[in-house]
Amino acid sequence: MSDSSAALRRKIGSAGELRSVVRTMKAVAAASITQYEKSVGALADYQRSVELGLSACLRQADAPASAQQLVGTRASVPANIGAIVFGSDQGLVGQFNDAIADCAVATLAKFSGVGQVWAVGERVQARLADAGIATAGVFEVPASVGAITTLVGQILQRTDVLSAHAAAAELYLFHNRPTMGAIYTPVSERLLPLDAAWHSTLMKRRWPTQELPEVLGTGAVTLQALVGEYLFVSIFRACAESLASENASRLAAMQRAEKNIDELLIDMNASFHRLRQSSIDEELFDVVSGFEALSQ
Repeated sequence: MSDSSAALRRKIGSAGELRSVVRTMKAVAAASITQYEKSVGALADYQRSVELGLSACLRQADAPASAQQLVGTRASVPANIGAIVFGSDQGLVGQFNDAIADCAVATLAKFSGVGQVWAVGERVQARLADAGIATAGVFEVPASVGAITTLVGQILQRTDVLSAHAAAAELYLFHNRPTMGAIYTPVSERLLPLDAAWHSTLMKRRWPTQELPEVLGTGAVTLQALVGEYLFVSIFRACAESLASENASRLAAMQRAEKNIDELLIDMNASFHRLRQSSIDEELFDVVSGFEALSQ
């Protein structure tokens, strides 16, 4: 064999250290998936409460006038298209960024008036740039559930989504969503404008109890506040689902890496034992040959 016993021993040691690192990253990814999935579950309950509040506001006597100021009309040919694409800042996630970038490119290619596009994560920004889509800005990917709130606030401030529908614009969210059968699937969601279809869907929502709801304060002010919460929770959910998908993809990549390292260690250990046995056989042959020579 070309490799010496010492060289193989060093390779085995390096592979063992790499396996320890991979196992640590697996544990971190698994723990991260849990916290993001719990946040998505808790967010569903909050979103339901916000939508019920919007439904109650829209049923008030002054709802038509208030809704007319907040609810836009979706044009047949949008004048301007905006998008937020959630990706990652770190590697070891397989095709995570490629999948969502391809989804965004394919969807935005259907529109002629694509305006500003924001990327969450430098790696997905690079994929979009390779596809010919220039980004208006890049946001840093949150490292925890607590940091998502800060990111959503920055997005709302930079994109000014609270008044985007006034300019006859459409805003889309692109992110990966965890799935049962696969690790994740790319999805697109139209967040704005809050058009007549959105208004009709909320009006049809049934109140969960027999008691009629009562809206405190001015109807227009309350409705505007709830619309802000609706946009906030929509972006928050998209980010949390993207982070859960990212860590699921990283966990799958680490599992594949661990399997490959284990197989490599088996092969190297077998090679090491064969080389060692061959060396022992040669030494024994030399001893026997010398003994026979001395005996003669």
